[in-house]
Formats: sequence, structure tokens, C-alpha cells
Amino acid sequence: MSKDTISDLITLIRNADMAKKETVPIPYTNITESIVKILLREGFIENVRKHKKNNKNFLILTLRYRKTRKGIYRTRTILKRVSRPSLRIYSKYQRIPKILGGIGIVILSTSRGIITDREARLQRIGGEILCYIW
Repeated sequence: MSKDTISDLITLIRNADMAKKETVPIPYTNITESIVKILLREGFIENVRKHKKNNKNFLILTLRYRKTRKGIYRTRTILKRVSRPSLRIYSKYQRIPKILGGIGIVILSTSRGIITDREARLQRIGGEILCYIW
């Protein structure tokens, strides 16, 4: 684990998705909780619960999957970290990129908390672009 909790969160979800795991334990911080709430609200993950083990808090994520006639398969979620500790990327609300024409989401850190690109455009505030998800 590095000191960049957002990239750790993205890497843990991406690795669990490629390994076809159903659940992922993620170390709890306020930032990861905010991002996970956005992922849950937007439908990229199925469920979240808090878990405490050895006086350390974890978030247990249940990844989303679909059932078809041929069997169960996981929907691919692509996460990309944009701003990082060595290179911060900021954007005004007019210049926030649309991912896949609005299908994907951009997660921003603003003065009003961590929000999606749609909420930032409605509130007319910009901020640091944390990651893209589609």
C-alpha cells in the first residue's frame, strides 16, 4: 500500500475485477468512502458494508455481475486515475470532460466534497479531477 489511497482503491477494484472476485476488502478512509458511495449510487458496484478487523476498518465491496442463459459473467468496469500526487489536474466546470459522450463518469474533488461531473456542472463548480470510470 502506498500513500495514494485513491490509486490503491482503483487498483484493488481493477485487480479483483480481472480475477473475477465477488468481494474486495478496501482500507477505510473518508476519501475512499466518498468514492465508493459514488460508485454504488452510479451502479458500478452492487453493495458496500463496513467491517472491523484487528482495530482496523475496512469497506467490503461486492462487485456487480449479470446472469445470462450461458452463465454468470462480470461487467467490465474500467477505472483510470487522472490526477496523482506528483501531477495534479484541475478543471473549471465548463471544461470537465465527458467520458464516452456522458456514459462514463468523472469523479472530482471540489470545495463541496467529492462529487461526479454531472453534479459539478449543475452546481457550477470545478475542482481536481480524481478519476474516470466507464
